[in-house]
Amino acid sequence: MKPRRNHDPGRVRRKRIEAGLQQQELARRAGISKPHMSSIEHGRVNPSPGVLQRLAEALGCEIPDLMPPEPVSA
Repeated sequence: MKPRRNHDPGRVRRKRIEAGLQQQELARRAGISKPHMSSIEHGRVNPSPGVLQRLAEALGCEIPDLMPPEPVSA
């Protein structure tokens, strides 16, 4: 069973691209390494809540903007 992600890798990547940032620049602004940033975007690691907060701040968005969409109830 796969662990549940606390972020949506695709949303993180889209927000970064919309902000006009390269991975290295976003990593620098969030205070993480470029390899760690790459792992977050590829879904290989779950960022800590603090890293999620710093990514959201660097991207000018809110943490929920980087999370998976809520499932729709039937």
